[in-house]
Amino acid sequence: MAKEIVEALVDGGKASAAPPLGPALGPLKVNIGQVVIEINKKTAAFAGMKVPIKVIVDSETKAFEITVGTPPASGLILKELNIKSGSGIPNKLKVGNLSMEECIKIAKMKQDSLSAGSLKAAVKTIIGSCNAMGVLIEGKIARDINVDIDKGVYDKLIQSEKTEVTKEKRSQLAEQLAEMQKKFSGELAKMEAAKKEKDAAAAAKKTATAAPAAGDKAAAAAPGAKATTPAAGKAAPAKPATKK
Repeated sequence: MAKEIVEALVDGGKASAAPPLGPALGPLKVNIGQVVIEINKKTAAFAGMKVPIKVIVDSETKAFEITVGTPPASGLILKELNIKSGSGIPNKLKVGNLSMEECIKIAKMKQDSLSAGSLKAAVKTIIGSCNAMGVLIEGKIARDINVDIDKGVYDKLIQSEKTEVTKEKRSQLAEQLAEMQKKFSGELAKMEAAKKEKDAAAAAKKTATAAPAAGDKAAAAAPGAKATTPAAGKAAPAKPATKK
């Protein structure tokens, strides 16, 4: 049974028969409309993101199978928080605060591609990615929220696979983030002040090193000039008289 495989990168929930998908499927004589509908069903959860997909077509029967990859965990986290990038100083500058429900949602999306034996383990893997990006979970850093998970605080929530977040909880998450950002703002200010002080010291040292070098160069040039230039007002030696 011969099979043809078409790989493409599509917009989640918005695939179409336009390039690159349509032209690649055309020669296979498969029903492109049905393929597109199926792809959009399977990628609806990734709306607004680019999603890798594979269309596997039976060359004889024209039956098809679709497998959907997932974007990196970091991309899913950014999408969930609606931010463009993670933190450049993740241990000090916090850029977002995910709910446990949102962690579960992302873990479910990535579970097939993670080496995690359970959804709970997958959630902890996602939390690790959050930590590297400066993202809090339930207002806590990864180390602290993992302690709660290990104690079973979120077992019922994870087992229920709940992914919806209430409006009230979103407000609470925003307050937690603001509080944590305020907590670290003093440390960030100290870091910035220390950096400025270090830069100023380096600039002063550079200036101090350059000044003697310039003086030495001028001193070295002076003797040469004196040796090659006759003193002003000094008469040239008289020529001896010629006998007649």
